[in-house]
Amino acid sequence: MKIGLLASNPDLYSNQRIIEAGEARGHEMMFLNIKQCYMKMDREQPEVHYRGGTVLNDLDAIIPRIRPSMTFYGCALTRHFESLGVATLNGSIAITQSRDKLFSLQLLQKNGLDIPTTGFANSPIDTTDLIEMVGGAPLIVKLLEGTQGRGVVLAETRKAAESVINAIKSLRANLLVQEFIKEADGKDLRCFVIDGKIVASIERVAAPGEFRANIHQGGSARLVKITPEEKKLALLAAKTLGLRVAGVDIIRSRKGPLLLEVNSSPGLEGIESATNIDVAGAMIDAIEKKLHWKKPKGVDLQPLA
Repeated sequence: MKIGLLASNPDLYSNQRIIEAGEARGHEMMFLNIKQCYMKMDREQPEVHYRGGTVLNDLDAIIPRIRPSMTFYGCALTRHFESLGVATLNGSIAITQSRDKLFSLQLLQKNGLDIPTTGFANSPIDTTDLIEMVGGAPLIVKLLEGTQGRGVVLAETRKAAESVINAIKSLRANLLVQEFIKEADGKDLRCFVIDGKIVASIERVAAPGEFRANIHQGGSARLVKITPEEKKLALLAAKTLGLRVAGVDIIRSRKGPLLLEVNSSPGLEGIESATNIDVAGAMIDAIEKKLHWKKPKGVDLQPLA
């Protein structure tokens, strides 16, 4: 098959691993820089072009790995590929709604999934009630556009919370206020879901003095065995948002597991390093399954080193 990886940075571990996994299975892999793709909309001959005018209509599938800053254009490209009949590992609608933190939380809550108590408001006048809504300080303040732990602040006192919330609102930025789960002790779970199955799970541990467990914020990862309740929550979260591939983040609380976030382009380095599981290969397997592709004779699969 001819598979395009729609992303921004060819040097990222995750993107390199996906290219390697596809080639190891005998596929022609193309790295497609989102910024260098462009679309032709026409009733008779719609097309996607790449730098220099190369037409990409002959792709069998694409794997969208869209960074947050490119969500609008990346999802527009993904939609256009879908209109051409090109298979996508994650669809444009699923990516769009998973990227909207507020909308995704509303969808998860609507479908009965447990999330931390969260508040959202537009006016600074509502700051006091917003803080009370989530149980008071300490609390978490999150920018809707943040990712990889960036744009997330722990406000340890009411005064700090008021200052942070009002400062962000003065910049006309949207934010969420969320209860702080102290008993989580700087740890969370990342469950990697592919095609309705959890292929790997890790526990992420925050660096000393840090409350965010994200590996990009200095956290570490280790293999973990999740409970049946946590497994059910992760699978339902991915299904609710319509994602065939998802990194589901869960926090353990006294009330049981709570959903933090569902990521449509989860990183592979931390989870592959901690588990030694070929997650990239499982993503390629999902495309093969979707397109009913069978391995030609003589093609040997390469194990994860």
